[in-house]
Amino acid sequence: MASVNKAIIVGNLGRDPELRKTDSGQSVCNFSVATNERWLDKDKNKQERTEWHRIVTWAKIAENCAKYLKKGRPVYIEGRLQTREFEDKKGNKRTTTEVVAQVVQFLGSRQDGDEAPSELKPAADEYEKF
Repeated sequence: MASVNKAIIVGNLGRDPELRKTDSGQSVCNFSVATNERWLDKDKNKQERTEWHRIVTWAKIAENCAKYLKKGRPVYIEGRLQTREFEDKKGNKRTTTEVVAQVVQFLGSRQDGDEAPSELKPAADEYEKF
């Protein structure tokens, strides 16, 4: 049976992107995106819940995200969910689930002098790196 692992997130950046290089020189960028859910409860009171999503981008997409995205900017993310384990600074084992972005689309009005492309996708040969 075939399987699908696809996530689509439309929200606002919760912090500025952080760009770094791996030991092999590959660019990787991490940032968080907030999505909001609003509804009326049974007593007709407005309710709201914010969900935070960890986003990871690689290669040229990572470099462009670090260059053009800023806290608060709206963004469309399309990618796959990935869960991984890591050790924190105190040596404790932690688990995190992230969206590994394969498409990033900048939303909203362009900033002053912003020359950002509206959509970023990896080149065909970069898909294998994810």
